[in-house]
Amino acid sequence: MNYHYTVAERFTRYVQIDTQSNPQSETFPSTEKQKDLSNVLVRELKEMGIEDAHVDEFGYVYATIPSNTEKKVPVICFCSHVDTAPDCSGTNVKPLLHKNYNGSDIVLPDDATQIISIEKYPYLKEHIGHDIITASGTTLLGADDKAGVAIIMDMANYLIQNPSIKHGDIKILFTLDEEVGRGTAKLDLQKLGAAYAYTLDGGEAGTLEDETFSADAVTITINGVIAHPGYAKNKLVNALKIAGEIIAALPKALSPEATEKREGFIHPVHIEGVAEKATIEFIIRDFNTAQLEHHENVLEEIVERIMKNYPACSFSLEVKEQYRNMKEVLVHHPQVVAYAEEAYKRIGLIPVNKPIRGGTDGSRLSFMGLPCPNLFTGMQAIHSKHEWIGVKDMQLAVQTIVELIKVWGEMGKVIFM
Repeated sequence: MNYHYTVAERFTRYVQIDTQSNPQSETFPSTEKQKDLSNVLVRELKEMGIEDAHVDEFGYVYATIPSNTEKKVPVICFCSHVDTAPDCSGTNVKPLLHKNYNGSDIVLPDDATQIISIEKYPYLKEHIGHDIITASGTTLLGADDKAGVAIIMDMANYLIQNPSIKHGDIKILFTLDEEVGRGTAKLDLQKLGAAYAYTLDGGEAGTLEDETFSADAVTITINGVIAHPGYAKNKLVNALKIAGEIIAALPKALSPEATEKREGFIHPVHIEGVAEKATIEFIIRDFNTAQLEHHENVLEEIVERIMKNYPACSFSLEVKEQYRNMKEVLVHHPQVVAYAEEAYKRIGLIPVNKPIRGGTDGSRLSFMGLPCPNLFTGMQAIHSKHEWIGVKDMQLAVQTIVELIKVWGEMGKVIFM
């Protein structure tokens, strides 16, 4: 592609806008500041000449690059999320461009204890002699998923500048609150009007993901017995201590730190309360959806066993579905992945298909009726102060989705008048 990429410059600007989501908030979006980036993106899309770009009342960005072909081509959508994870600060992100990375350790300037090295991140070897971007040591970078946002924006810029590329309607969608599991909560699919979609929310160049965890959330509420601590003998039953027993009794073999590949887990993510009442929040994950119930039964059996020791106390257990394995939908739409694989090969990448030990907006979108695998961006060490990304990977991702648009255009049917 003889093209001046804007993806790195866009990315560097976008990550400086604080868009961290908040899992404890009950509003949508969970933080109003996410809309700050949405508004910037709409302004830039309009400046490109994409007339229908707009932010809706919830902060979603919708836009269309109109068809310029006489063929009947399915409407495809490219999607990324604007929010960053609550795991690490996203305030005052200072992106640093390391030109011609030489392979040595990178000591982040705002905290010298934060060191990015090839020993920790072997994929850095692929970027020796190329530019990479990091944060400064006190925040995450925000490549998850502002890299995807910047890639889609640069793709749009490329198509506007190269009208000779024939394509059907291309939809652009930027979501909010993906990191707290609500990315599609207020999405209007009818308004979006796409037949198929791709999220740009993946890692190493060449990876193509059409399988995710299936996921549930479990909340256990423990009701203890309160009494004044000075007169508590044979009266007080501390709910916090019971919660501690439950967590200590969890099977180590079913924890994230002991599992990999296609293995599922039970993971406590939040605990709060007082002596009288405590809650524990869990996430339950497995690639086999049927196994979620097994894991939940294991958890419930642990709680019941421990609670038998406290007959004056009670508990409740609530299960909420979060998302399901997108493979269950995508297996019925093989062309969506096949066309992406063809695009990868055309630009010299070998597609690496592997399951995501997590989820994307594509998981929910697929089950809402919009089949949606996940494409790479290059993001590494996400949700941490060590987060980094290679500029060449982002540029490759732009090439890939432009090529993917060409593939869909070629596969369209000629409309006979």
